[in-house]
Amino acid sequence: MTTSRAAASAGSDADERAATTKPRRRYAPRLPPAQRRIQLLDAAYAVLSRVELHELSMEAVAQEAGVAKPVLYTVFKTRAELVQALLERERELGLEQVADTLPTDLVGADPVLAASSTVAAFVGVVLENPTRWRLILTSPGSAPEEYRAALRDSRTGIFDQAEALIRMGSALDSRWAAIDSGLLANSLLTIAEMLGRLAVSEPADYPKERLEEFVRSIVRLLSGVG
Repeated sequence: MTTSRAAASAGSDADERAATTKPRRRYAPRLPPAQRRIQLLDAAYAVLSRVELHELSMEAVAQEAGVAKPVLYTVFKTRAELVQALLERERELGLEQVADTLPTDLVGADPVLAASSTVAAFVGVVLENPTRWRLILTSPGSAPEEYRAALRDSRTGIFDQAEALIRMGSALDSRWAAIDSGLLANSLLTIAEMLGRLAVSEPADYPKERLEEFVRSIVRLLSGVG
């Protein structure tokens, strides 16, 4: 009897030791809501560098962020909510990047060179941020209508800025006074978008070097430089 009690006691001690030495489940450190939101959006962005938008899953985002799925769902209730928040963030960041490529003063500048340089700068921005611009330039029809409407508004804003700059350049250089500023702005914007779309959707066929050489060739052709 004594031996049985001793064995039982030893077994109980062993079970207790095993319980205390068992690895505890790792939990993601607590973060303020705003910081957690940024972390999860960054994780979704990282996942999208490897997959298409329609392949983005909540599980993949949680895994990328190193959190449990319930943590993700406390911030974004649905996948659609997460996608919309990410698309809107990247659209705003992309708009800031485009604004930075536009010249602010054309005094003393050749309008053709300024316009060509702006297109080249935009292509450079796209190539530096392919995931963001893939979302912006190749946005699927399944994207939320609010997002697609915001994209249209952003394009209108960029167009207005470009046209204002062309008008300024035309006023400074009589050679360009007869140019239709609206058509030229639309043409430049369309070319920039086309090059950017090729850069992010078909990188093997349209690598950075090919696109940059194309822009340089256009600049040389329009400026009369051999």
